[in-house]
Amino acid sequence: MTTADTAPKRRREPSRRRTIARRAALSIGVLVLVLGVGAAAAIWKLQGNIDTAGLGPSVVKDDTPKGAMNILFIGSDSRDLKTKQYGKGTGSQRSDALMLVHFSRGNSRIDAVQIPRDTLLDLPACKDTGSGAFAGGADQMINSALDGGPSCSVKAVETLSDVRIDHFVQLDFDGFASMVNALGGVNVCLDKPLVDPLAKLDLPAGKQKIKGRDALALARTRHAVGDGSDIGRLGHQQVVMSSIIDQARSTNVLTQPVKLLKFVNALTSSITVDEGISSIPDLTGLAKRARAVPDSGITFVTMPNGAAPPPNDQRVVKTADADTIFKAIKKDQEMPVEGDESSEQTPASGGGTPASNPRATPVKVLNAAQTPGLGTAMRASMVGLGYTVSGVETAQKPATATRIFVDGTPEAKAAAESLNADFGLDAQIVEQKISGVWLIIGSDRVKAGTDPVKPKPVKATTRKADASICA
Repeated sequence: MTTADTAPKRRREPSRRRTIARRAALSIGVLVLVLGVGAAAAIWKLQGNIDTAGLGPSVVKDDTPKGAMNILFIGSDSRDLKTKQYGKGTGSQRSDALMLVHFSRGNSRIDAVQIPRDTLLDLPACKDTGSGAFAGGADQMINSALDGGPSCSVKAVETLSDVRIDHFVQLDFDGFASMVNALGGVNVCLDKPLVDPLAKLDLPAGKQKIKGRDALALARTRHAVGDGSDIGRLGHQQVVMSSIIDQARSTNVLTQPVKLLKFVNALTSSITVDEGISSIPDLTGLAKRARAVPDSGITFVTMPNGAAPPPNDQRVVKTADADTIFKAIKKDQEMPVEGDESSEQTPASGGGTPASNPRATPVKVLNAAQTPGLGTAMRASMVGLGYTVSGVETAQKPATATRIFVDGTPEAKAAAESLNADFGLDAQIVEQKISGVWLIIGSDRVKAGTDPVKPKPVKATTRKADASICA
């Protein structure tokens, strides 16, 4: 028997005109579950409703900082549902929503990266964990991995991001409208009317509260938003996600048992999780952890992407900026996305007046660690952040601790403070009779490395959960 004989049957890519409301509906609903529900009664009901599936072995080294957690939220386009309003089931499925969600140490942040469904990469093979094996292959869309089960999607995203995923939650769209209705609808604010007959969408401009059916239509519309592409509407879906989270956290649904039961039934009847978060204590802990994060600490960002090379130029591939974001998540650092306040802060000078651009002040790098190449590596990292490096030399004497010599000017002090902040140097700043700034690299950087802790911000479509719906 050949591999083709044993491989699970694939269905053809669904027509863009028949794509149902899934991207936002699928990922939003399950994210609301952990962000909005913390009651023990709700978790108990959840335990009785949800299905579980195997996670399988990871393809990434387990180096997630202790206390941090990464969860993949998967939206399935499976039509093997109780209702037939979305079409006839085929026995196969693809992911029409993929969102890598990072819970930081100390519960200060939740970073959610939306991964476009038509991202191309070399998909890894996946063993059968209950949904059939997946052969993998070169230049395949990431959404096809789900046909081998959620563990295959996990491995695909790990391969894309080099971020280890601890758990997954998969959701279909059967209960989305009911979930929105259980919340009493959600608030949206449209700057213009949105009409899309294919999505059965017809909403006026302005601030309004919409029920489940319209929420589905708003989530699914392709032709009424942006350029009509999958990428074009991801930013719009961030608005919907923020609104649903706000409604779930502020509504009295969560304090009224009858409404809460309806909400949980609508959502949990359509989800599948891995065994690691399927128990009552695990889910309760996850919900409490999410509830501890303020809305201002929840950030949605679309994975930076560009057109794939011909003949696949209608698909996308990740960019170097995407790698920068994934690297920050891997290290449990705040995503360096342009527009965030944390990315735009400028270190102040010693005199209390901020320098206009502290990275523009020339810095000489001296390697006092007696480790060849460390100075060159630091220069490369500094240049990557926009610093001006005047030269790299070997120090005359070895040093254990990294220090920064400055000439006493406000510009030099600002540059030194910026170096400490960008690279986590914690270096002593010492005034000397020199010109400009000297960075003396000690042997303490041999193990610590030269990578920045605050990389240069990248451009991406992003939104905070506490942003005004009319923003």
